[in-house]
Amino acid sequence: MKWFGRKAAGRDGARPALARSLSGAISVGEWPRSYEAQVREAYLGNPVAQRAVRLVAEAVGGAPLSASEDAVLALVSARSAGQGLLEAVAAHVLLHGNAYVQILTDAAGRPRELFALRPERVSIEADAQGWPEAFLYRVGERVTRIDAGSVIHVKGFHPADDHYGLGCLGAASGAVAIHNAATRWNKALLDNAARPSGALVYDPGDGAALSAAQFDRLKAEMEAGFQGATNAGRPMLLEGGLKWQAMSLTPADMDFVGLKAAAAREIALAFGVPPMLLGLPGDATYANYREANRALWRLSVLPLAEKILGAIAQGCARWWPGASIGVDVDRVTALAEDRERLWRQVSAADFLTPDEKRAILGL
Repeated sequence: MKWFGRKAAGRDGARPALARSLSGAISVGEWPRSYEAQVREAYLGNPVAQRAVRLVAEAVGGAPLSASEDAVLALVSARSAGQGLLEAVAAHVLLHGNAYVQILTDAAGRPRELFALRPERVSIEADAQGWPEAFLYRVGERVTRIDAGSVIHVKGFHPADDHYGLGCLGAASGAVAIHNAATRWNKALLDNAARPSGALVYDPGDGAALSAAQFDRLKAEMEAGFQGATNAGRPMLLEGGLKWQAMSLTPADMDFVGLKAAAAREIALAFGVPPMLLGLPGDATYANYREANRALWRLSVLPLAEKILGAIAQGCARWWPGASIGVDVDRVTALAEDRERLWRQVSAADFLTPDEKRAILGL
């Protein structure tokens, strides 16, 4: 039996050819386009994006599981190199759009460990028809070739690429750039007492202007003696036709709170997290946190978990044919009310037999 893109007799001619997208990323705006730069700006430098990813990834990693094979459940639940498998894979799919799980085997050829590879280090080696033959894992100048049958590839749908998936990080990069720029702007305003203090006006009365040397000397003296929090309130001595003109920004010019909140909601939208769960004000889509938490599980966590667990079960079918693993929704606290409502409806259905009721409830 052949697995994961290996050539199978009688099937190669029926397979369509696969190819990578050659169009590349579309640049819209002046924000990072590479994955490493986007990770630094979003996950490492933006609290909203990091919290959104962690909410979904940690929920997937902590979801109660049920499996047809205890060995498969043990593989998925075990930690590898200190990382939780499902949490790492979920974060990789959200950010990069691709997750690669290497199946490490023992001397007898049985799986003993599942390890999530860094997706930006993995590239696909395809055959003449474009189907994956192997995966190349690059760390610096060292390249390791891994057989396709030893790697489980989980990817998000990409409409323009047959090999690699599409993550949420690219779609959120614009909102992340706006949110980070607004944060830097507000920080600069605070460093300057939240307003430009004023302007020095040179008015000698005869229309003369400061020379370049005089201007540079005056600017240096202002920065050294009057700028910053340590010099706040320090009196100024003016001479030679200089006068101080106080000025400030209007509240509309200074109000970046609304801009940051709008960008934060776009970031939450990109990662499928209800804004209320991130503490964002002004969002009335959900009546309360309970509804928002239920929506998070129904719309984001469960679909992503089923995608990941289904791929792992398919990858392990070589050793455990027909193996299945999924989230045990009966033990998910956020969905307890939905389950309770279903139990009440089934219990009230007098036209059903006890066996039919048990079948509906999955018992």
